[in-house]
Amino acid sequence: MYKIAVIGDRESVLGFKALGLDVQFVDDVAAAKNVLHRLAKEDYAVIYLTEQLAEEMQSDIARYKDNTVPAVILFPGKSGSLGLGMQGVHQSVERAVGADILAKD
Repeated sequence: MYKIAVIGDRESVLGFKALGLDVQFVDDVAAAKNVLHRLAKEDYAVIYLTEQLAEEMQSDIARYKDNTVPAVILFPGKSGSLGLGMQGVHQSVERAVGADILAKD
């Protein structure tokens, strides 16, 4: 059975523990990279990652972009949104449909 994990700083991800998700507290990008790659080798279908960490992990995240599992999903951390999550959604839609149908005119 697949699992779901959340990686980020304590303040940003602690609430996910109440939902029964596997919460991984990390304080720096190096630790986040290690946790991401470890979880990707295990039975995790979805890995949520704060945008603040993802900003410095683009090449690591790209390794899993075309894989079915794990899906690496970015979300805003305690500092607010950097727009990386929505940017990823736009890119995925554009790749699937052939045009960015979500773009605002």
